[in-house]
Amino acid sequence: MRRLLIGAATVVALLLAGCSTRSGDGPGTDSAQRSSPATQKSSDFGTLKEVCGPGTAKPSSVQGVTDDEIQVGVMSDIGFTKRSEFVDAAKVFTSWCNDAGGINGRDLAPVTRDAKLMEVRQRVLEACKADFALVGGGSALDSLGVKDRLKCLLPNFPAQSSQIGAIGSDLQLLASGPVAGYFQYAGYYSWLLKDKYPDSAGTVGVIAGDAPVTKGMAAQFKEAVAGLGGKVSYSDLYPAAGVSDWTPYAQSIKKDGVKGLVFLGDFASLAKLEQALTGIGYTPDWIDANSNAYGPAFPQLAGAALGTQHNYAELLGTAPLESAGDNPAVQQVIDLFEKYAPGKQVTYPALRAFSAWLLFATAARDCAELTRTCVYENAKKNTAFTAGGLQAPFDLTSNEPPRCYVIVEATAKGWQAADFEPDQGAYRCDAPTYKYKGDYGKPATLADVGKSLADLT
Repeated sequence: MRRLLIGAATVVALLLAGCSTRSGDGPGTDSAQRSSPATQKSSDFGTLKEVCGPGTAKPSSVQGVTDDEIQVGVMSDIGFTKRSEFVDAAKVFTSWCNDAGGINGRDLAPVTRDAKLMEVRQRVLEACKADFALVGGGSALDSLGVKDRLKCLLPNFPAQSSQIGAIGSDLQLLASGPVAGYFQYAGYYSWLLKDKYPDSAGTVGVIAGDAPVTKGMAAQFKEAVAGLGGKVSYSDLYPAAGVSDWTPYAQSIKKDGVKGLVFLGDFASLAKLEQALTGIGYTPDWIDANSNAYGPAFPQLAGAALGTQHNYAELLGTAPLESAGDNPAVQQVIDLFEKYAPGKQVTYPALRAFSAWLLFATAARDCAELTRTCVYENAKKNTAFTAGGLQAPFDLTSNEPPRCYVIVEATAKGWQAADFEPDQGAYRCDAPTYKYKGDYGKPATLADVGKSLADLT
């Protein structure tokens, strides 16, 4: 994005997170993931059994819940980004779930809460008055509404969380990382700096959009690179309003001999930078394009530059779309989109949204009486949640980051799995843990607004 708040839009993609849990969604489910679709019920998703279905719901006085439906909010910046992936995923998942019988007989009724980037508080306050929970969405400036959400005790199951005040905040559960206080790409960067391109470790460059969000991220990446054995030898900012000629930046990168480049900005700008690098005949060993670039648009924009430049991204342990042929859960999402939202594109954020919906739905399904407390506690009990096969196992009971990661590579033919030596199915699960030493802020808590979990009903 060539706008004032380029950093915020970047974070959207980086990133963009009875009361018992049913079995059948843990790390040892590879054989189940390969079971024949013919044996799968319409209410099953991947390895998750009977996610939705009919039932006799008990009367409830909880906000957003009637005898017939559960109203949930879906945060989005669609009015600003024009990207409908969270809204599309909500339509597809709830249509499928409701066709299967809903949550114990109650239909899911999603309501889009369009923050338009800057109206996060307004949308959260609206959700506070009507919704049972927030599910499957995300807004770039999500920390703006987190204290309002906590004041009204509104649980959040987002597809992604972007800012420090929101990541790890109370009453928020991500189906997979990031985890507050930790560098979320430690496995990925260890692979880049130690395994794949060890000669690049001493000359890493970081370039970011000149906006508060991305500048803060740049500081975190610099610390983490050093903490993982690398050295940042080049650092620069580019104007958030846009760059007409990327050649001076390319020349600076070449002059400083940058061998590994971290780019924190929009992928359209990265594509132009890489074309400039190619034009002056310089190729770093690797470029972290980040998950913002993961999709068909970036390879199309970068064009011939991808024949020379080496771009990678890590997907927070989410199964790549390219794995659909070997991953029934990914294929199921694609099939459901074709049925309920024909013509809409399945994207990485859409996959993460599906994981969030599955976390919420399975937690709500297992409540004899539907309350926020029951759903929140059910979801938080998961020790190896895989969203039926959409992601590497994630432990929601832990405050430490996951050890599994997946790396994709951009080529002239599109994105594909990188040669990163996975050791557990499609994932590599040896990530070290890097906890930030710098003070980048803290997530909001119920105590910050004078509340506690005892107030949740």
